[in-house]
Amino acid sequence: MMPEDTDNVSDVRDGLTRKERVVLYCISQLQKERNNRSVPTVMCYGRVIEFIDISENELQTIIQRLGNDHSLPAE
Repeated sequence: MMPEDTDNVSDVRDGLTRKERVVLYCISQLQKERNNRSVPTVMCYGRVIEFIDISENELQTIIQRLGNDHSLPAE
């Protein structure tokens, strides 16, 4: 299996894929830099593509899915 093939495989610990984890990490870092303000999607996309190859539509889909996933632990 190539490394890119594992980007969409859910982790057994929490069910997140590598792509979802990168998106959450980038959003978290950007929120810290912006004093907990909302992060524009285009800014998030710019940061995410530094880590993984992802389309704008795929990023939107991940953000929507994570925003609607009530099974994620609350911080």
